[in-house]
Parts: sequence; C-alpha cells; structure tokens
Amino acid sequence: MSEGVDTVGMDTPPRLAVDRLLDDPETRIIVCCGAGGVGKTTTAAALGVRAAGRGRKAVVLTIDPARRLAQSMGIDSLDNTPRKVETVGAGGGELHAMMLDMKRTFDEIVEAHADGERARAILANPFYQSLSAGFAGTQEYMAMEKLGQLRARDDWDLIIVDTPPSRSALDFLDAPKRLGSFLDGKFIRVLMAPAKVGGRAGMKFLNVGMSMMTGTLSKLMGASLLKDVQTFVAAMDTMFGGFRTRADATFRLLQAPGTAFLVVAAPEPDALREAAYFVERLAAESMPLAGLVLNRVHGSGADQLSAERALAAAENLEEGGIVDQESGKAGLRDSGAEPTGTAEPAGSTQTERTARTAQTTRTANPPETGSPGPEGDTEAGGTESGVATDTAVVDRITAGLLRLHAERMQMIAREQRTRDRFTSLHPEVAVAEVAALPGDVHDLAGLRAIGERLAAGVPAGA
Repeated sequence: MSEGVDTVGMDTPPRLAVDRLLDDPETRIIVCCGAGGVGKTTTAAALGVRAAGRGRKAVVLTIDPARRLAQSMGIDSLDNTPRKVETVGAGGGELHAMMLDMKRTFDEIVEAHADGERARAILANPFYQSLSAGFAGTQEYMAMEKLGQLRARDDWDLIIVDTPPSRSALDFLDAPKRLGSFLDGKFIRVLMAPAKVGGRAGMKFLNVGMSMMTGTLSKLMGASLLKDVQTFVAAMDTMFGGFRTRADATFRLLQAPGTAFLVVAAPEPDALREAAYFVERLAAESMPLAGLVLNRVHGSGADQLSAERALAAAENLEEGGIVDQESGKAGLRDSGAEPTGTAEPAGSTQTERTARTAQTTRTANPPETGSPGPEGDTEAGGTESGVATDTAVVDRITAGLLRLHAERMQMIAREQRTRDRFTSLHPEVAVAEVAALPGDVHDLAGLRAIGERLAAGVPAGA
C-alpha cells in the first residue's frame, strides 16, 4: 500500500492521505492533471500553501491561472520567474509561484544551446515565432521543459505542477514526444538537406531530387513560409537532437520514484470519465499515481431527511395537511395544541423540526368562529386574520426550504452514483473528496481552507 493511502472498509475506496504525501521528503514532484475546469490550478496552489505551512520549500508551476488566483497569493502577477509568496511557510518552509510563459521558455532553450549570432537569427525567424507561440503541443512540451529546469536547480524540495487544460490525457503525455519527434524527424531532415549540401549544388539537388515535393509544399505553405522554415531548420541544425533527448529525460523523470500524480476531477460524468482515462493511461505508462482529488462535492448536515420525505412534507404543508403525523396523534389537530413537554422524535433534523413548528403554530391558533362584528371593530377578527397570515407565511417558507433540501439530496445522490461508478472500475485508487465552497477562492485564507479539506479527505456537511 502506498505511503499516501489510508485503508478503510471494503466497500469504500482508500482515502488519500494528502498530508502524508506532502510530508514525505522523498516526494519531490506532484503533478496535478485532469480535464479543464475541475479546479486543477486551485488544487495545485492549495497544496503548495499547505506544504509550505508544513515546512517544505515548495514551488508551484501554474499554467495560465486566473488573475484572482495570483492575487490570492499576494502577488500582482505571475510570470516565468518563480516569485516568493510572503506570509506563507513555517518551520523553514517557503512557497514560490510562477506561471509558464511558453514562448519565453522556448527562447531560453535557444539562448542556452546556440551561440549569440545563431540565437538571434532563430529568435527573429517568422516560422520560429509562430512555432514558439502556438504550435500544437508546444505548451505541454514547454511545461515539461520548465519542470526539468526547476528540478535541475535543486532550490526547492517540492515542485507542484498544474498541467495545461488538455482535451485528452494523450495530449499531456504525448505532446512532448510528438514535438520532439517533429523537430528531430524526417520532414525536418529533408528540409535541412539543401542547406547541408550547400550553394548551387544544394539548389540543384533541391530542384532535381525534390521538385515535386517542394512544389506541393509551396502550394500548401506558400513560397515565403517555406523559405522561413528552411532558414529556421538551417539555424536550428545543432539543436534538434536535444529536443528529443530532453523530452525523453523528462518522461523518465515523471516515471521515477519521488514523482506523484494527482488526478483532479469533479463529481460529474464527463469529468470522471476523463479521470478514469487518465488513471488507465498513467498505469499503462508506469507513471506513479497517488490518487484522485474529487473537487466540489456537495453534502448536507441534514442527510437523515431523504429527498422523498422532504418533498412529501412540503406537499402536506402546501395542501394544509399534517406533516409527518405519527400514529396515535390523529386527534391533535382537533384537540387544539400539542401536549406540553412532548419530546422531539429521535434523530429529528432542523428541517423536520421547522415543519413541525409550523404545524403546531397552525393547530395551536385555529381560526376563531362566531359572528363577526362591524368591519374593523372586532379585535378577534383582526387576531384571526393575523394568525392566518402568519401561519401561511411560515408554511410557504418551510415548504420552500424542504424543496431546496430535496434538490440538494437529489444532487448528492447523483454525485454518489457517479463516484461509485468510478470506484467500481478503479477500487485501488485512493480518493480525497473536497467539499464545494459557497464562492470562489480569492485569498490565502481560501487556499488554506481548500488545503484543510484536501487533508481531511472527506466532504464536510454543507
């Protein structure tokens, strides 16, 4: 059993022990992955805050975080340089945060592996500028490049990575390999051939040996773009082998002991379907999976009252019936009032007590009968009208609360069924459930609250 897992009952998935994972000095890299919009960035930031509070020197690498998240750490903006988060840390702990700048990271690779003149030529090349700014797979590749750079510096004992929002698990795991293969592949080598042959001989080779191919490429890419690509390839010649080498090295780093993957999801069918795919792919690639973080799980402090009973009680109130009337008390409605000193039934919830209070108010203050006096001249008539109005208002409010509770319980049941489908397929995966918050996280206190819920691993009643 993993160090970051607590075993529980046979019918319940093992609980992910987040604090044990963070406290383990052998844990050097935590990768948060999953579909977009499930809270990966917030989870990564909360893990960093909690790790620093427990004495780790941590750095969080985020991918395009919301501005409010940067501000929640007390930083006006994040960039490609790690910045220290003040007021976070205990016992020697520190937290740094940064946002991946994909193009700047690519520029750093060029500047580090090419001499000054060649580096300037590459950086000014139009094809390179397009490649570094938005070529498919570039963001994922540069995220892994930056991870390798941070790990090589050894300034931090824990690196937490927020992976790019990918449409598929294949994008995150395969994009670095795909880009490395492209930059070191046959297509690039073919384009490089004329430059290697050189001069008039090169042009003759290009015109005679590859006229059909280059004609097609010119039509597809345009003559100007083809020239830019060839110029780029000639300048990058000495660097191509390094891209694949670094991609392979980073892939091995992700498989190595000391790396832990956390799959982040929400209790929704699409998100958990993607999470299941991540889990299966990580296993196929021998990536060390720590567990599943299930965000935005709903709970209730009155879960003893089922949705069905709440709806039935609401209907009784709206129809003027008796709410949850027990056997032997059929005469209470006509007797005038609830007997003094009657105890609440065992296990009563606040919602049930509210409903019974409304019923007691109605039965204890029945409308008075008799001949009304002149309009506006009878005190009993005013009292009767006031009691009826108050009772109707209480009934409407109580019925509304009961219906809201029923909707909440139905949502909880749907989430439970969705989670159970995942755990039935992957019973070995440890799970930490994080209760949904009433609003967005906008400060360090909110990140600490998320960290506490992560550590607890089960949703609090909400």
